[in-house]
Amino acid sequence: MEIGVFIPIGSNGWLVSTTSPQYKPSFELNRQTTLNAERYGFDFALSMIKLRGFGGKSEFWDHNLESFTLMAGLAAVTSRIKLYATVPTLAIPPAIAARMCSTIDSISNGRFGLNVITGWQRPEYSQMGLWPGDEYFAHRYAYAAEYVQILRELWASGVSNFKGRFFTMDDCRLSPRPQADMKLICAGQSDAGMEFTAKYADYNFCFGMGFNTPTACAPTVQRMQAMAARTGRTIGNYGLFMVITGETDDEAEAKWELYKDGADLEALRWLTQQGAADTKSGKDTNVRHMADAKSAVNLNIGLIVGSHATCARLLDEVATIPGLAGVLLTFDEFVSGTEIFGERIQPLMQCRRHVASTARVAA
Repeated sequence: MEIGVFIPIGSNGWLVSTTSPQYKPSFELNRQTTLNAERYGFDFALSMIKLRGFGGKSEFWDHNLESFTLMAGLAAVTSRIKLYATVPTLAIPPAIAARMCSTIDSISNGRFGLNVITGWQRPEYSQMGLWPGDEYFAHRYAYAAEYVQILRELWASGVSNFKGRFFTMDDCRLSPRPQADMKLICAGQSDAGMEFTAKYADYNFCFGMGFNTPTACAPTVQRMQAMAARTGRTIGNYGLFMVITGETDDEAEAKWELYKDGADLEALRWLTQQGAADTKSGKDTNVRHMADAKSAVNLNIGLIVGSHATCARLLDEVATIPGLAGVLLTFDEFVSGTEIFGERIQPLMQCRRHVASTARVAA
């Protein structure tokens, strides 16, 4: 099973709480996190993009780095790990994104890929005059489909004359082109999002869901597999999980209870309000999943909570899901979290035994 890390490009990571570790993003924080991941044999690191946060006492995601420039910096200081940036399709024209990707491909010597997002939080874009109107919610994946077709044309041939509903290319050129096949990621949970992934992307992220329920994302993986089969393409599926660990199960669970007690209700209300603004999409979008009030303090990412041995056992259970290629992990604190995972959890995982052995030798 492959392992990736969802690096902390935004303030406070993925815990909407005033009692969780509080930090602002920096290059140094993300450099240490990514170098730890590379040292311990992680397969990839991914950075999101967020252009406006949720506010509240925790100032959740109010402080964010920019994804492409961060990953360019990380490409220069790493040597093996695969790196993914995220493109906000409403803010960056596809021809510019294609050139940025080609540049980081050169810096990384072919270790770069792209996460494509359509945009669900209106104030991120309306603050810059880039929001096309709420009708966009209904056709955002059609917009993304044209965007990706332009990317693919430029990367493959260096030329695009694409003519569509949203974009018109007129002998658009790109050189140099990427040296490696540029892999694309999407995180759609809705039928529309999965249909987009099945046609245009290479990987899909699935919410893990629940407290210590490692196989809860299996139905989502199966849905994605079925849609991919209809297109004749193979899509890799990755579960999204947060790891909170300690020397004992009680210690780890006490941390989680502390974080829940400090839930930033003001920031969570903002999340819920923004999720409800989309009246065009179905009820199965990823933002509706994130905004579910039942456990939104960690954005409803699947939870792996317990001692090092418990976390290893639960992640081994995740690895048994048919069609799952791997997991994308977040931590309550990233530098110590990646170190503890590499030193204490991964060596106990049956599905990562070879990687753990290789990482120890390299260290």
